[in-house]
Formats: sequence, C-alpha cells, structure tokens
Amino acid sequence: MADADALISRPAKPREELEGHSRTRTVAVVFAGFCAFLTLFAPQPLLPMLAAAFGRSVKAMSLVVTISTIAVAIAAPLAGIVADRLERKRVIVWAAFLLAVPTLLAASSTSLGQLLFWRFWQGVFTPGIFAVTIAYINREWERGGGAAMSAYVGGTVLGGFSGRMVAALAAAWLSWRWAFVVLGILNVMAAVAIWAWLPRGRRRAGTQHHVSIARSMARHLRNPRLLATYAVGFCVLFTLLATFTYINFYLAAPPFGLSTAALGVLFVVYLPGGFVTPLAGRLIDRLGHRFALTAAFSGGIAGILLTLAPSLPLVILGLGLCCASVFIAHASASSYIGMVAHEPRAAAVGLYVMFYYAGGSLGSFLPGQFWNRGGWPACVLLVAAVQALTIALAALFWRPAPQVLPASAVR
Repeated sequence: MADADALISRPAKPREELEGHSRTRTVAVVFAGFCAFLTLFAPQPLLPMLAAAFGRSVKAMSLVVTISTIAVAIAAPLAGIVADRLERKRVIVWAAFLLAVPTLLAASSTSLGQLLFWRFWQGVFTPGIFAVTIAYINREWERGGGAAMSAYVGGTVLGGFSGRMVAALAAAWLSWRWAFVVLGILNVMAAVAIWAWLPRGRRRAGTQHHVSIARSMARHLRNPRLLATYAVGFCVLFTLLATFTYINFYLAAPPFGLSTAALGVLFVVYLPGGFVTPLAGRLIDRLGHRFALTAAFSGGIAGILLTLAPSLPLVILGLGLCCASVFIAHASASSYIGMVAHEPRAAAVGLYVMFYYAGGSLGSFLPGQFWNRGGWPACVLLVAAVQALTIALAALFWRPAPQVLPASAVR
C-alpha cells in the first residue's frame, strides 16, 4: 500500500517542477530581450553632449547610432546560421557577455573614431541575442509560446527605455564615459542571469547548406509582396530613428533647452509600446495588415507634425504617437511575412531584419542633410513623407492571404 501511495503521489512533484522551470526560462527570456536592446540606442539622448565633447557637427554625431545599426544589418542573417550549428543557449550567452566588452571599452574613447569602432562591435554582437532568442522561443515552447514571445517583447521595450534613461542620468550626474560603464555593468548582470536561468535547448534545428540558404533568400527577393514588406520594414525603423535621434538636438536647443537628464526621461514615451504590441495583434487579426499599418502611420504622421508645436506637452504627445505607430507598423509587417513567405521562413525573417536595420542606419544619418538645410521642420517633412510612402507600398502590394499568423509569431 505504501508503494502504491508513493506511485500515486509521485506525478505532483514533476508538475510543480515543470511550472517552476517554465517560469524560470520565461524570466531568462525577459533578460535576453532587456540585454539585447539595453545598449543599441542608448546614446541617443547623449548626442548633444557628445557633439560638444568631441567638437563635431550634428551630422557627424548621428554616426554613433548609424554605425551600430549597420553592424546589426550585416550580422543578423549570420546569427541564424551560427545558431543552427551551435546550441542556441551557448550563442545567446556568449553574445550577451561579448556585448559588454565594447560597451565598457567605449568609455575609454578619446576620439569619435574610437567611439564608432566600439559602437560597431556592439551592433555585431546584438543579433546573437535577439535573433537567436526568437528562434529559441519558437523551438522550445510547445505551449504558451505567445506568452513567452510577449514576455520577450516586454524585455526589449524595458531594455530600450532603460538604456536611454540610465545613460542620460549617468551622463548628467557623472560624465558620458560613466554612462557606458554603467551600461556595461548592467549588461554583465543581465548576461549572468541569462546564463543561470536559461535552460539548454532540448532540440537542435537541422542544418542547411549555405548554398540552399542563399537560394532561399534569392527566391524570397523575387516575391513582390515580400520585397514590398522588406521595403516597409526599412521605412518603419527609418522613421523611428530619424525621429528619436534628431529630436534630441531640437529639444536641447532654445526654446526648450532640455538637459541631458531630461532628454533621457523623455524616452518614457517608448514604454507604451509594450502595451501596444498585443493590442496591435488583435487589430491585425480583425481588420487586416493593410488597415493596421495605414491607421498606425496615419497616426504617426499626425504625431510627427505635433512635434512642431511650441509646447513641450504637445511634443511629448506627438512622440508618443510616433512610437506607438512604429510598434503597430512593425507588428503588421513582421506578421505579414508569415502569410506570404514560402519555406524556409527563417530566411525570409532574416532578410526582413536586415532591411529593417538598414533602414534604421539610413534613418539615423540621412536626416542630418535635412537638419543642416532646414533644422527640425525639414526632418519632420522627411519623416512624414517616408510614412506616406510606407502606406502607399502596403496599399499597392499587400494582399489578403488565406492563413494569418499571430503578430507575435515573427518579430
């Protein structure tokens, strides 16, 4: 009887252990999202301070953001190939620890060229975290994958906001060098959490030959709807970085005259993105991708025009609309890939990520030409024009397809 009782009571313990295991790995995924986006855009509120420190122009300082996004666009397709040949946790953990190295060394920069060198390497290591974490979630979660992806997205939003705010506050209280030191320490702490709590992958994806991957990508690029979607992704991050890079110079100058710390706190408008993404998924499923993107960027155009108002509350409201519009548009474009891409979809997603960050690279650099000619109003006109172009691309090339994937399935 005792043996029978033991056998009956035995299943309860494994169930509790599985629930604890699931919670632990979800926390690890949140830290992965946090770590991936902690440093990528953190220097944005520091740009006016860095321009003064190095004695360089607004256009030159935009390279601090541009160089990292260029590196991400180059490295993103390669990260998936590496992850297919190595255990995914190993790639994520190594990338997280390696990312801390150029972050800390950026504090030692004595010239803009040195700073750009370390920022480039930050971009190189970043896709090893975010791209491989997405693959890890899709591979390892048999149930609750949507919740895990939402947790990851929440981590990216928190990391993006925290990086900007922490960098701004550290620079305001200490110096811009200490901003990179503090970010590097936080990076190491997040990497340790990922190493401790993220379980090893249970399964490894089958490997593909490099030639077959190249052929798959070439086939995707011949698909007009996919090509239009890549162009949409290009425009989406273009508008985000164009807005949130040059708004710092605008608000640091009269009549606003915001300090570096105030510029960092301003990025609180980034946080609503964590709440907007799940709502965007339901909007897409009900009304379609074209409607969601059109509604989003219509609001984005209104938001960017609001930033021309000589009122800080209205500028903040406009920035909030701009940020929300980008999250919805990104969710629309990334989930549309799942509808129209043929196998292997991973290659299609990799191309999207490459175009997405290529757009961010141009978006953080090209508006400098407009700034030199017409200041912030010229940048506003450029952003509004790109958003209108994005709406036109979706209207012309996006067509309904029989199968709809959740917006969180591809990010």
